[in-house]
Amino acid sequence: MIVDAQGRRFRNLRVSLTAACNYACTYCVPDGKRLQAAVAELGASELLRAVRLLVESAGIDKLRITGGEPLLSPKFDEFLPAVMRLPLKDVSVTTNGQFLPKKADLIVASGLKRINVSLDTLNALRFRSIAKSGDLATVLDGIDRMLRAGLNVKVNMVPMKSANVDQILPMLDYCLERGIELRFIELMNMGHLKYSAAYQRDFFGMDDILALIGRRYEFARTDAAYDSTSVRYEIPGEGTFGIIANESEPFCASCTRLRLSSNGYLYGCLSSTKRHPIADLLQLPDDQAKTLLQTRLMGALGDKQTVQFKGEVTVMKFIGG
Repeated sequence: MIVDAQGRRFRNLRVSLTAACNYACTYCVPDGKRLQAAVAELGASELLRAVRLLVESAGIDKLRITGGEPLLSPKFDEFLPAVMRLPLKDVSVTTNGQFLPKKADLIVASGLKRINVSLDTLNALRFRSIAKSGDLATVLDGIDRMLRAGLNVKVNMVPMKSANVDQILPMLDYCLERGIELRFIELMNMGHLKYSAAYQRDFFGMDDILALIGRRYEFARTDAAYDSTSVRYEIPGEGTFGIIANESEPFCASCTRLRLSSNGYLYGCLSSTKRHPIADLLQLPDDQAKTLLQTRLMGALGDKQTVQFKGEVTVMKFIGG
């Protein structure tokens, strides 16, 4: 098992099934440009072998299936049931929810217990303005189907001054009524927002979020896992919410995350453009592949920031946000 000088190791793996996405959210890509599949994306069987090697070599015990939009990928139907059979403590999926109604039966049958849905507003017109595509009613229907099936649902919202700050309380009310934990994600200074005036214009941080929520609810900070990215709060008798405060309260010092892109590269840190190829290892027997994989894992771990997120020009959707 590889451990760095700060005691960090890889435990959480995020696997991007595809870089393609049916949305073009304003905080993810510029000018409404939809993301396409990456060149030479790995197939489902190749990604599954890569995951197995990482589980056995790095001690990965948690896995999140991401994209792009993972439910858009034809690999999803094969990949999800297969990873559910691996020796992992936790498997989850992050999705924009547009295809949840179509994939609901498969998801439930797989035994998946947790799913995260990215949703930035409950206003249908604002939804189209932010996502540049999709249908709000379909997403809400998908969330309801997951809840009825007994899945633990979390909703991720990116508050932005110019777009949806007025939706913070309606979104929180919606989630509390349904037993959903809403997680506010501070706008990330990366991709097309890096070095952009738009980032400073739209950033709405943890203190602002808490002040706004405090107008309606009393809340107290509560426990979160050591390597959690989320600062969690409890509203007595109502539920919980979280804030992923990458700027206001950095969590780099305890980060255990590793990302595997759809075209076979490992990324150890979102603040680094460095990537480590592993597609070539998939052509080798297990023993040889694991030996070489150790060196590349050491490189990826060495890419991590020591204190806080610095941002990069890399588009998160390409590397499994």
